[in-house]
Amino acid sequence: MPFIDSKITVPVTPEKREALKTELGKAISTLNKPESYLMIGFEDNYDLYMGGKKLEKGAFVEVKLFGNASSGAYEKMTEQICSIYEKELGIPGNGIYITYSGITDWGYDGRNF
Repeated sequence: MPFIDSKITVPVTPEKREALKTELGKAISTLNKPESYLMIGFEDNYDLYMGGKKLEKGAFVEVKLFGNASSGAYEKMTEQICSIYEKELGIPGNGIYITYSGITDWGYDGRNF
C-alpha cells in the first residue's frame, strides 16, 4: 500500500511521467512493497523555495506506506529517488526533500488492512 507523491518545479511530459512511474515502480521493492499496489502522483510546475530562494529545479517527494521499513531501506530508497529524478528531470539531489511516513490504518476497496 505505498503512495509516492511528488511536487516538482519543472514541467513533466507524459513520456517523463511514464519513465518516472516505471523507475519508481522498480524502486519500491526496496521498501519490501509490491508495485502492484503502488499509487503515484505528480504535480509539476510547482513553486518550491529552499533557504529563502526559489528552486529552478527541485522536488518534494512524500513516500507513504502501510507499516514501516528499516532506516537502511529508507536510506537506499532516498538514493534511488534522487538518482531517478536527476536522470529523468535533471533535478540535483541537493534540490530534493524526501519524507517517509508509515501508516497503521490503510483503506482500500471498501476495507482496511
